[in-house]
Amino acid sequence: MKQRILLSGNEAVAQGARTAGVRFAAAYPGTPSTEILENIVKLPGIKAQWSPNE
Repeated sequence: MKQRILLSGNEAVAQGARTAGVRFAAAYPGTPSTEILENIVKLPGIKAQWSPNE
């Protein structure tokens, strides 16, 4: 039986990106994607970077 994990929407998007093979993610602070990048940073195998502006 597979283990079920309760995730927020942002956590699910981050996990989906990892499962899809994403290896790099970037965002700039203050956007709706901020919380997604904060969750991507926690995942191994993905390089994450904050951009200073758009």
